[in-house]
Amino acid sequence: MPLALPNAISSSQASRADAPCLEITWNDTETEARGYLVIDRLVRGLCSGGLRMRAGCDLTEVRGLARGMTLKEAIHFEPGARYVPFGGAKGGIDFDPYHPDAEAVLFRYLAAMRPMIEQRWTMGEDFGVRQEAVDRGIQHIGLSSSVQAAHRVVTDLDAAHLRMRTAFATVVDGVALDELVGGYGVAEAALAALRHTGASPAASTAFIQGFGSMGGATARYLARAGVRVVGIADVHGVVANPAGLDVERLLLTRKPGGELDHTQLRDEDQVLPGERWLEVPADVLVPAAASYCIDGRNQEQVAAMVIVEAANMPVTPEAEEALRRRGVVISPDFLANSATNAWWWWVLFGDIDGTAAESFAKIGTRIQALSEQMFEQAQRYRVSPRTAAFALASARLDEIAARFPTT
Repeated sequence: MPLALPNAISSSQASRADAPCLEITWNDTETEARGYLVIDRLVRGLCSGGLRMRAGCDLTEVRGLARGMTLKEAIHFEPGARYVPFGGAKGGIDFDPYHPDAEAVLFRYLAAMRPMIEQRWTMGEDFGVRQEAVDRGIQHIGLSSSVQAAHRVVTDLDAAHLRMRTAFATVVDGVALDELVGGYGVAEAALAALRHTGASPAASTAFIQGFGSMGGATARYLARAGVRVVGIADVHGVVANPAGLDVERLLLTRKPGGELDHTQLRDEDQVLPGERWLEVPADVLVPAAASYCIDGRNQEQVAAMVIVEAANMPVTPEAEEALRRRGVVISPDFLANSATNAWWWWVLFGDIDGTAAESFAKIGTRIQALSEQMFEQAQRYRVSPRTAAFALASARLDEIAARFPTT
């Protein structure tokens, strides 16, 4: 299937084979906000992907994110499983999420997209959008759930709701399970990458850019695996300590938006300006915040030998090529950060029961297996891990298309 990689999608006109299934542009009536919905592919008439809000978000970005969701869904296809991956989609709003009108803009966008959410697009939070706000907006426009389009392919909806209640009521050591599953998967991808390079977790260090649900959980589970987390960046700057930060303390005291509580820092912890986030030496770099944050201009500052993409599209193709020439191993986003999405569907469709034990076991097994397959193919065919993962996902996408043809 001749698809472009998500981070390589440009603003130029795609070929017919590579073009998204549907694109919608929305213009707000009360602000300068503009929004987009891109449905990259449909499977059984359905697609999946979150909604982000940030100033500067454009159609090209949303196209890339939607393609990433297609791959993120497809790579988890398991014949015989109850969860059959959906097609990929993404929503984006060009507006400041911290503006006082942000929630009103969100609600108007959701109202405009109501028919798609009701029938085609299963959606939820992403960068700059909280699930609580999505849920309020969904109720405001008269729908029952942001994933209600998927309900028509669930065999036993009552049992599914019970599993989901279990999953979202579960708290693990002070943090809700749904805020941990994505980062747990990223940590597993990072550990697999370290094994691939021959490094020991106990002898390795990590820097985490972003301390929301993805970055915070990644830091927790890397630290629990023995990796020393030497730096964390949030919207206000960087904290660093070459001897290691107290990750658990910082995680349990962080603010709702993922900001660090600086009153919890120790005397030996350093506070640095945000622009110095690439200057903290670490073996593993986990960009867990913004897209396109490692590009041709700053890639020379990357000291890590392993990058694990917890954010979507954080490394541009230009930067990746330069990093690859230096021997840097990159675990791509549509594998490394895919656990949150897959976990939702595993629970809803009944492949797992929603408990922490089954959730972590399933995520660990799948991310480790996919990572090993990716690195084995990358070595065998002398290609990048991203190219190898893309081939894995594309083969599964072809199998899905053959088994579930579009009607």
